[in-house]
Amino acid sequence: MSAVLDRIEARLALDAVDSSVDTVAADAEAWVGEARLRVQGVSLDYRSDRGVVRATHQVDFDVLPSERFVLLGASGCGKSSLLKAVGGFVTPAQGRILIDGKPVTGPGPDRIAVFQEFDQLPPWKTVLENVAFPLIASGTATRQAALEQVRDWLSRVGLADFASAYPHQLSGGMKQRVAIARALAMKPRVLLMDEPFAALDALTRRRMQDELLALWEQERFTLLFVTHSIDEALLVGHRVLVLSPHPGRVRAELDAQGLTPAQRAAQSQRIERLLFGE
Repeated sequence: MSAVLDRIEARLALDAVDSSVDTVAADAEAWVGEARLRVQGVSLDYRSDRGVVRATHQVDFDVLPSERFVLLGASGCGKSSLLKAVGGFVTPAQGRILIDGKPVTGPGPDRIAVFQEFDQLPPWKTVLENVAFPLIASGTATRQAALEQVRDWLSRVGLADFASAYPHQLSGGMKQRVAIARALAMKPRVLLMDEPFAALDALTRRRMQDELLALWEQERFTLLFVTHSIDEALLVGHRVLVLSPHPGRVRAELDAQGLTPAQRAAQSQRIERLLFGE
């Protein structure tokens, strides 16, 4: 009897997930004219010893203002290449990318990226100087105003007492907090995060995920997040775009908002089937 009830509960969870996916798709369609980020038919190529290799093929998705949108797939599916294309560092072979309706033609301060590498902070600058540098260099703020903003951001990420520290004196999680504070201080239209917590231990990674969500609750920034972790995708994202193995094609776009534990487990199983065909 218990096994039968378990199967019924699992089926109901799957039905609820399917229903929520339909709802979020309808909502996205209604808001499509106001998308913050639009990726339309984007194919990305790169050159190798074998010639031109396709990284992604005709990928489409929209990200709404203040939405947390996740690109999920196995290594080599082109998800990081897509993020670089949104950042303006890679030019699509086909398709186009729009920010607030304007084509992306190169890098800009409206898109700031945070990567997983801990060496993205200049080692000769203090934490305060690292976070302030983009604000001052871009002319976004005077030095005085920048330092005031930076102290506020360091307080938000729990590093107010480390303003005078250098990167080599920080743990991996603390370095990522600095990188996130530096990015958000610029108030980008879209925050780009390429597996920012992948190099952290499991406990620190989960804490950083929770801290990212807490920051989002305060600031409601638009987030494009890349990961190969199903659990992380369902935790961080409002919606998750599942990409096929190389070359990356859209397999599905799934809702991850407000799921019960049973629904989350069902959604995770669905993603596993999409990725691995099981």
